[in-house]
Amino acid sequence: MSYLGIEKSILAKKWIGPNPEQERNQEKLFQETGFPIALCAVLSRLNIDANSAEKYLEPTLRELMPDPSKLKDMTKAAERILHAAKTNEKVAIFADYDVDGGCSAALLIDWFRFFNIECTLYVPDRVKEGFGPNIKALQILERTHSLIICVDCGTLSHEAIESIDSSDLIVLDHHLASEILPKCHAVVNPNRQDELGALSHLCAAAVVFLCLVEMRRLLRLSAEKSPDLLDMLDLVALATVADVAPLVGVNRAFVRQGLKILSSRKRIGLAALSDQVKIDQELSAYHLGFLLGPRLNAGGRIGKSDLGAQLLISQDLEAAKAMAERLDQLNFERRELEKQIKEAALEQAIHQKSMDSLAWAAGDSWHPGVVGIVASRLKEATNLPSIVIGFEGVIGKGSGRSISGVDLGFAIQKLVSEGLLLTGGGHKMAVGLSVERKNLERAMDRLNEMIKQQGASIDSSPKVNIDALLLPSAATLELVELLNSAGPYGPGAKAPTFVFANMQINFLKRIETSHLRIKFGDDTGSLDAICFNAFDTEIGPALENHDGRSIHLCGKLDINQWRGQRNVQLRIEDAQFAS
Repeated sequence: MSYLGIEKSILAKKWIGPNPEQERNQEKLFQETGFPIALCAVLSRLNIDANSAEKYLEPTLRELMPDPSKLKDMTKAAERILHAAKTNEKVAIFADYDVDGGCSAALLIDWFRFFNIECTLYVPDRVKEGFGPNIKALQILERTHSLIICVDCGTLSHEAIESIDSSDLIVLDHHLASEILPKCHAVVNPNRQDELGALSHLCAAAVVFLCLVEMRRLLRLSAEKSPDLLDMLDLVALATVADVAPLVGVNRAFVRQGLKILSSRKRIGLAALSDQVKIDQELSAYHLGFLLGPRLNAGGRIGKSDLGAQLLISQDLEAAKAMAERLDQLNFERRELEKQIKEAALEQAIHQKSMDSLAWAAGDSWHPGVVGIVASRLKEATNLPSIVIGFEGVIGKGSGRSISGVDLGFAIQKLVSEGLLLTGGGHKMAVGLSVERKNLERAMDRLNEMIKQQGASIDSSPKVNIDALLLPSAATLELVELLNSAGPYGPGAKAPTFVFANMQINFLKRIETSHLRIKFGDDTGSLDAICFNAFDTEIGPALENHDGRSIHLCGKLDINQWRGQRNVQLRIEDAQFAS
């Protein structure tokens, strides 16, 4: 049943409210805890009961931190890395070119600097070398390094890893593994097939951090000093959010604690990047995922592949400022490329009439650095798992993004084993792949079939899930801060969406070319609101021409900080005029 009877909003979405069980649970929470009903609605949706609510609102590393030694090969890897530090070995870090890879590398480089060892950082070129270790790069590193550590990559790189024999190699990764692991000193990965899967939600930087924790334990056994690991949680938080890892379990504590470290601006590179994008308020998961993360990724997508990682490890303020400026420019160029490809990909996917469980598109000369982002946009537009592939000649390289309930990584690995893809891997929600042009349609048909076989009930109709109805007078700073204590929000813990019903728009102003700022209210009070990119959709013109009609507005509540003032505002995501 639709919420407020809205079957089709201005953005053509159906509004869905809490189910009866959630409503019963939120009432029970309200009676037993005395929390505001809006917070109880969010906790109920997250399946938090009264007994665990207090602990949930204050997640601590002490309670949620897993025992690193439970991961296979962890102690073996930690002992080998410690030996390298103590004996002043030459160490190379081979990292993936995204934020998770850069943060993973920076964690290890910071750690080794405590022991006065400067590691060699190697990040492959996305276009020339592709994802993960390759034979040529590893053999070059082997000549001058006795230990190579692959982070956020390596689990499926059997041929490349097994091409070296005079250096030890360790893999610290989180991508889905095959039954056979590459032959090397250690493979630490919560997504190995012989792991229980309890930590499968960790990003690579979190795996690296657990390795540092295990090394600290080993150092304490011999009464030796180790770096302050808490100061490194800024990198774990950034990677967790940017890699779209589920914000559940210890990931919540990593992000909560990491945001506190970030607010101290100790890391020169991240402070420079925050200044470059003019973040002048307390950092949140939103800033990590939508402002800092995309810029750190931009170097690996269309520029110098190690630029993001170099910024994270920079110890020179002027150099950091220059890198931050360059990454900001590359991000602008990336958005322009994305825009060009997105329109063609969406049009193509809409015409794939035979597909009912998958959206996909492919084109010649589509830049491999942006196909992943376009796949995300395609997923958002269709509510389906999405694949976007760019071809150069007969070989196409692509990326995929999944929806809740569909393990895209497993399906892609199966396509590789069936010979329909040349390469492929990743995790449940994001994958990379390469395919021959002649096999493209067969591979996509098979993937569509496999997604259906997973048993997921895919409803591609656009919708908005509502947590609760609010009055403007209830949307106070105190309420928003309480709601934030149930965060951070992201995959696995969606940010709450509230509806303000039968409102009057009292003020309206266009900001720049596409944003819209309004003030709305009723007899109980008024509230500020912002609708980003309003004029890229139907919502901008509709609100601008409201003609005094009552309107239902839905979106997320946040705190806007401006000139020392803190005010609640609604980030409008959808709307519909009251009948």
